[in-house]
Amino acid sequence: MRIIGGSSARHRLKVPHGLAVRPTPDLVKQAVFNSLGARVSGARVLELFAGSGALGFECLSRGAARVVSVEKSDRHAAFIRANLRAAALPAERFELRVQDAFTAIRQLAAAGPQFDLVLADPPFGAKNAGRRSESLSQHLLDDPDLPRLLRAGALFVLGHARRDVLTVPAPWREVKSLRHGDSVMTFLEWAAGPELDVPSGRDTFGA
Repeated sequence: MRIIGGSSARHRLKVPHGLAVRPTPDLVKQAVFNSLGARVSGARVLELFAGSGALGFECLSRGAARVVSVEKSDRHAAFIRANLRAAALPAERFELRVQDAFTAIRQLAAAGPQFDLVLADPPFGAKNAGRRSESLSQHLLDDPDLPRLLRAGALFVLGHARRDVLTVPAPWREVKSLRHGDSVMTFLEWAAGPELDVPSGRDTFGA
């Protein structure tokens, strides 16, 4: 796994071993950041279920003004700190919160900071044909505090399994969906805000 763009491009990241972390593949990251384009530069970014911190580091490398990464595992947080130092990324623009993602959302919503971009690629949920998803991705969409963290025009990029069919509750609106194997990255906006400059549609990328 590596940083694929920006000031720290090609730097390899260390990832915890085992099944507890499912790093976002480089091909998926490249498709996501190609779609985001110039939106990342100068953005305030929240990364949930950070794992190795790869999505947040990609944003820092591409000029994000601030990145807040949330990861509840102390072990994984140690990898994030080590990767931050090794990649020579600007530590003053990075904050790591070692806590549950939903607790962090609630606390951040109460404290008042807002973000231009929220990224989340949590552990995949199970196949849910004929029933509503119970995955972490679905819980994020259903969380009443998450929209309070979004600035006007903000974008929420949410990862989930193709087999895990999500229900997108109003006023969330799907803008774009990127698919690779069993991975789907869905771009969403809070429909009460202005429309976003992100090409719409569904793309399948890679082999």
